Amino acid sequence: MDELELQSEPLQPRWYSTEEIESLSEGANRWRNGVRSPIWRPATDLYETTDSIIIRVEIAGMREEDFSVSLTGNQLSIRGNRTDIHERRAYHQMEIFFGEFLTEVELPGPVVSDEVSAEYVAGFLRLVFPKEKPTKIDITE
Repeated sequence: MDELELQSEPLQPRWYSTEEIESLSEGANRWRNGVRSPIWRPATDLYETTDSIIIRVEIAGMREEDFSVSLTGNQLSIRGNRTDIHERRAYHQMEIFFGEFLTEVELPGPVVSDEVSAEYVAGFLRLVFPKEKPTKIDITE
């Protein structure tokens, strides 16, 4: 029986300039609708309670003014841009995305759009949409 000898070398960090880091993040493009795109999508939860539909987006390191939220019909879009610090550094691991992001969700039912509340706390953007109450129709004889 042949023995397999495994050899490994420790990871060596490489120094990147700001321009190289930006090109690396461009190389981490995501697929959107079958097309490669530089826009990334943050982790997003959509759930509902008895009275509300709730969207929660994990997007740390931003300010409230960095977000753009729009609702068209039942289609919600959250867009923004997370900027990176500009310094020379050596990466050992790179998993945090920077640049433009977009998350889109379809709300599962009608909501009262003028009563939406939003908060950004501890890296989470949370939107609460009150559910629209069904209209009762009286039937007369």
